[in-house]
Amino acid sequence: MRRLAGLLVVPLLLLTAACGGNDKGSDSASASASTNGFPAITAGEKFGEKPTLSKGVGDPPKELKTKVISEGDGATLKNGDAIQVNYLGQAWDSTKPFDNSFDRKQPFDLTLGAGMVIKGWDQGLVGKKVGSRVELIIPPDLGYGAQGQGDIKPNATLVFVVDVLKATQIPASAKGTVVPQNDADLPKVGTNTDGKAPSVKIPKTDPPTKLVSNYVLESKGEVIKATDSVVVNYVGQLWKDGKTFDSTYTQGKTQTFPLAQVTLKGLKNGLVGKKIGSRVLLVIPPDQAFGDKAQQTIPAKSTLVFAVDLLAKM
Repeated sequence: MRRLAGLLVVPLLLLTAACGGNDKGSDSASASASTNGFPAITAGEKFGEKPTLSKGVGDPPKELKTKVISEGDGATLKNGDAIQVNYLGQAWDSTKPFDNSFDRKQPFDLTLGAGMVIKGWDQGLVGKKVGSRVELIIPPDLGYGAQGQGDIKPNATLVFVVDVLKATQIPASAKGTVVPQNDADLPKVGTNTDGKAPSVKIPKTDPPTKLVSNYVLESKGEVIKATDSVVVNYVGQLWKDGKTFDSTYTQGKTQTFPLAQVTLKGLKNGLVGKKIGSRVLLVIPPDQAFGDKAQQTIPAKSTLVFAVDLLAKM
């Protein structure tokens, strides 16, 4: 089943490609310094500042190592939390970062423990507090292993400095007041709140030609803005035959959408203005979906149907 994340959102480049940017590293005499076996931060030491890191000294550790550089006073991170971070990463034997979010001025959103990032991140950030700066040393088996990734060499040990900005506990399901679904010409969406995928029944009629964005369950949560990042569960189906082309439920992982980067026009337009905690029916006509271009299992000129649980906002 085709995951829609790559179709809907411009990927943030954490751990999937090396950005490099204008980082020049720190090839000074301090570049070989270390603190308790951790490469030293040679500039930008404070939380929120872009750091620079020295090169690792000697052979890298073979196990995951974590160090709290400065501890925040926020909530303790747990698996399943939606978190927002800034980070810088480089190889143990290098002084040049392969990626960092500080230069992009766009923090990275992920669900902890959901396999969205390398294992060293999922394991190393659990138990840390919001507001903390953490340094991680990640061995190859918890990073990219023998295959490497982009500018990251095979069997590379990775070093990250991570600032934990936010954390939100993700509910299992949308909840709220059940909104009557009386239009026989629109799909009917289930109102279960058990965390399982809602049913979606598409009528055997012609699809609407304009975007539909209707509450199924309406909460009293905060209204979503176009600049927000939202954590969702969803089912996506084709109006024509009811086939599911994507579902977060089958993967067992929520998806985080920075709405400013969503390229599927109808998805963005349909969610802005809705309330966090709600379930929404979206019917997206081709001119606000993929138009004349087919997308793997999605034929050209397809009307798309989504049932979206708006679980949290980052």
